[in-house]
Amino acid sequence: MLSDEESFLFLIFLCSVATINAQLPKAYNIVWTTQSKNPSESMPCGGHSMGLNVWVENGDLLIYANQSGALNEDNNLMKAGRIRVKCNPNPFDGKVFRQELHLQEGYITVAGENNGIKATARIWVNAFDPIAHIDISSSKKITVEASYENWRYKERPLVKRENFSNSWKWAPPANKTYSRDSIEFWTGAVRFHHNNGPRTIFDSTVAYQGMNEVKKQLYDPLKNRVFGGVFGGRGFEPAGTVSGVYEGTDFMAWKLRSEKAASTHKLKLVLCNSQDQYTETSLSTSLWYLKAAMFYSLEEEKTAFTKTVQWWKDFWNRSFIYIDKNKVNSGSWSIARNYQLFRYQLGCNAKGEWPTKFNGGLFTVDPHYTDSVNKGLSPDYRNWGGGVHTAQNQRLVYFPMIRSGDFDLMQSQFEFYLRIQKNAELRSKVYWSHEGACFTEQMENYGLPNYAEYGSKRPADFDKGVEYNAWLEYEWDTVFEFCLMMLQESRYTGKDISSKVPFMMSCLRFFDEHYKYLARKRGIKELDGNGHLVLYPGSAGETYKMANNASSTIAALQTVSKELLEQLQQRSNDPVKDSSLLQSIVYLNAFIKRIPPLNYTSINGHTAIAPAKTWERINNEEPMALYPVFPWGIYGVGKPGLDTALNTWNYDPDALRFRSHKGWKQDNIWAARLGLREEAWRLNELKLADAPRRFPSFWGPGFDWVPDHNWGGSGMIGLQEMLLQTDGKRILLFPAWPADKDVHFKLHAPYNTTVEAEWKNGKLEMLKVIPEERRGDVEVIGN
Repeated sequence: MLSDEESFLFLIFLCSVATINAQLPKAYNIVWTTQSKNPSESMPCGGHSMGLNVWVENGDLLIYANQSGALNEDNNLMKAGRIRVKCNPNPFDGKVFRQELHLQEGYITVAGENNGIKATARIWVNAFDPIAHIDISSSKKITVEASYENWRYKERPLVKRENFSNSWKWAPPANKTYSRDSIEFWTGAVRFHHNNGPRTIFDSTVAYQGMNEVKKQLYDPLKNRVFGGVFGGRGFEPAGTVSGVYEGTDFMAWKLRSEKAASTHKLKLVLCNSQDQYTETSLSTSLWYLKAAMFYSLEEEKTAFTKTVQWWKDFWNRSFIYIDKNKVNSGSWSIARNYQLFRYQLGCNAKGEWPTKFNGGLFTVDPHYTDSVNKGLSPDYRNWGGGVHTAQNQRLVYFPMIRSGDFDLMQSQFEFYLRIQKNAELRSKVYWSHEGACFTEQMENYGLPNYAEYGSKRPADFDKGVEYNAWLEYEWDTVFEFCLMMLQESRYTGKDISSKVPFMMSCLRFFDEHYKYLARKRGIKELDGNGHLVLYPGSAGETYKMANNASSTIAALQTVSKELLEQLQQRSNDPVKDSSLLQSIVYLNAFIKRIPPLNYTSINGHTAIAPAKTWERINNEEPMALYPVFPWGIYGVGKPGLDTALNTWNYDPDALRFRSHKGWKQDNIWAARLGLREEAWRLNELKLADAPRRFPSFWGPGFDWVPDHNWGGSGMIGLQEMLLQTDGKRILLFPAWPADKDVHFKLHAPYNTTVEAEWKNGKLEMLKVIPEERRGDVEVIGN
């Protein structure tokens, strides 16, 4: 068995061998030859844990900056601020203008010419440190004025709607405000930070949900969290402060100016956030880092840029999908381009401590450009919260990383769950006195239900462990999709899964313990007449409520428990020597027998999957009967019972009336998994078509926000599934691919395998499988 380090190095080796220096088509670069009207016409740039929105407006270079983990005391994900750069004379305000995202290398350039002066600004983020660079070079000497703009320069009262961006939602305390940031000039720079202090919404949530008795044992990510940074550069000096209003929000600007005219100017934005106790010592340590990073030598900067460009080249070399490469700007060509653009957005948080949020990631802008009802709200606003975790949406951001081989990007999402495991287990202990981790939907980043979604008008005698919420009650199974990702990472890379076994066992044990507990409250028997758990009350997503034996939950329990058991058995030569491993194997063998079977129904004489045995109402619009197809993979191309799954797709009235490509809708994925070539292409083309914004992959809002990351993620999954599916060791190529579309792709498969193939003019032109011995497991599904 390979160690984690050996597995990772082997995976990198595979990525470098199969396609040497894969080159994205130059035409995938996004090029604008006119300035933008406002921040909704911005272009993303990022790296490490930082996201930048970059645009030029009225000759000014503007940047919104965001960093993963910048969570305030109300659990809102706060922007670092806004940067404004003005040149004098201004080469960016003439008739010649060009802004370009260099996708292969991961940076943006802004070039212009005006009155005989040419200049280029290169904007990039260090892939190994949270440092953004603005490098300006000009044909003649110019001066530069650079401002750090902040709308939290004072305490900001919040209008009611604004709390939907934090964890209070519709239940905030009276007269809620955001506390001010600390901002000051610092040598040739501006330094700023926000300190949460010792009391946050975490304390209110714990008290309201009756968890005070175990409060000292609970993980709290908000207490004493400090986030901020430094903006400036060599050769710059303070130039005073000014106030203003931009997009309806007042701000204060701390201005820097170049000490003299020059043909080269370099500015940096260095960000950091941590949860150290806020003391002068900790602040001094953080400032030392910021100052050291601010004044790297020119040689160090050059090396950092070279390494960053190489990081992005390695990233693109792992995986790609090109469609109809010779039909530039056609619909088919564009969806592959947009696939790469969205993957770039995901790569910008490759080293973040916290996962990429589905509702905008690190690239939100002033909220009235998403929905005019939000006019007057600050740039910190996004719907569905900053620290709130909606697993149904988050999963679609992370599933596509498996086939693209981006396992390093997945670690923040895995760590998110591992950090809060104990909190979820304490919920079960406090409320029901049994074992297992109880994860809810609309859950905070500390593992408790969202303060408002928990129910602000709860009856006094209502079960304290259950959300008093028509949408979310008894929806406890969404964690299993992240368990599946953990298992797939191990299956794909050979990574040792031992550290995650207790987590997955705890998730499974909750269902076992809790539904036996509920059965005992109803009567004397824990199981039904067939020896199975009775999963009631339950929930099939947010759609089929008060469900009895929801098929989506059953499919989750079956798939995760069987895959975990198989991996544990394969990884132990002698289980007797490892008592905990043996105990897990024994427990899983017994638990699997207690899981009820899937439910079926007959629709006009056609056998189909039923969403549950029974349910009391429909609350949302997701056809949960298709979950055994995706994500659980029980049905699909080349698997038994495909006709039953196809009947569900073709005849289930809910599957038909809910069908769409919008937002988090998965119909494009299900069509691909079922081998429906025409329908899969239609839905994926709609899903990945150019967004109605200047940047093509800023989709949404859908049901959420802009840019909608679960819209993009579901599009990526759908395209991947059209090209490659797996069943055990079998690798199925082109299971839902239309014969008339040329495609060249490189994707990952289980057992440290990469597959590169090219389909051209209706036939397979090229196939590379690494390692070579896996070639015998490849099956080309007929077109």
